[in-house]
Amino acid sequence: MTGGDAGEGGAGGGLRVIGAAEVDAAVPMAAAIAALQSALRGGLDPETDPARSVVPVEHGQLLLMPAQSSRYAGVKVASVAPANPALGRPRIQGNYLLLDARTLTPLALLDGVALTSIRTAAVSAAAADLLAAPDAERLVLFGTGPQAHSHLAALRAVRPVRHVTVVGRDRGRVEAFVGAYGSAGRRGGVRGGGAELGLGGAELGFSDIELGAGEGWLGVRGGELEHGGGELRFEADGLMVEACAPGQAAVEEAIRAADLVACCTTARTPLFDGSALPAHATVTAVGSHEPDAREVDDATVRRSTVVVEARAAALREAGDVIQPLRAGLLEVDDLVGMADVVRGKAVADPARPRLFKSVGMAWEDLVVAGAAYEAVAGSGEREGDRDGGR
Repeated sequence: MTGGDAGEGGAGGGLRVIGAAEVDAAVPMAAAIAALQSALRGGLDPETDPARSVVPVEHGQLLLMPAQSSRYAGVKVASVAPANPALGRPRIQGNYLLLDARTLTPLALLDGVALTSIRTAAVSAAAADLLAAPDAERLVLFGTGPQAHSHLAALRAVRPVRHVTVVGRDRGRVEAFVGAYGSAGRRGGVRGGGAELGLGGAELGFSDIELGAGEGWLGVRGGELEHGGGELRFEADGLMVEACAPGQAAVEEAIRAADLVACCTTARTPLFDGSALPAHATVTAVGSHEPDAREVDDATVRRSTVVVEARAAALREAGDVIQPLRAGLLEVDDLVGMADVVRGKAVADPARPRLFKSVGMAWEDLVVAGAAYEAVAGSGEREGDRDGGR
């Protein structure tokens, strides 16, 4: 899809407009993960990224995120409106303007929501690919929004995830999340109170199921729904997705058995007890970019090797890091840069949990936007292939 003539560098001399569906198609999760790792291996230095500009407004925040590389420059303009989900709108909205680095000619305007969804999860997976146990298959996922879905896809791209426990506060959103993995339809029967109700070969979807208060969980096993004891569950095609609410004993049980934990929420206080984490577990926390908000507790930080996108960004914005530093539970020198892990200069201690704290940085948007533009424009080259530095 091409817009009006807005520059010399776009296809046909115009600004290329790349919508959400095109962004998703142009940069599959595995490609985004590879592009980010390749850029870091090639010498890109996240510490040189300009600081994000955050402007408070009446109903949220406006974010400005510029970045440059030897090939591209770009800026994301995004808004964060916490009340939007209740209004049926995305919490984060925006667009990305990609420019030629030498002439600063606009090349493309990309959907910022799709770009953010891909790059945030891809960054987590790019780190988890180097930090998590190779056979990691049990994931605890906090959150039910777009980033939760993206993180499940991204982590499955780098590890053999087969069991997911999703933790969410809103029952309707939890049901919708689990139901999404059965929305293609399974054929079978519904069991409730011991009676089997045949569906006559109808498509099976959670949107048609009502859960009464106290009825317990609905489960899908091999194409059947059944009631059980306190959770919502879907199992098919080698993937089990089950759900529970914060505070349930099942959450701590899941943490104790976890290989991976992904925190994708708007929480401002810790989501789980870090003392329950197994020593081999890898945690990714992406929900906050504010100093007074955090998703993981002191125990998680104190026990873990802490990896960040860049020290400078973490010390500005990562409450999960800033608050333990202020409390004297962590030293700045303890922070390990993601680039050092990718380049093999730092190796996480296998006897300790690993925590990757992400705040979202402009260089990540630039790498993924460049990859998307090149895929759509048909150049066949990726940002990481040509652009190793700043």
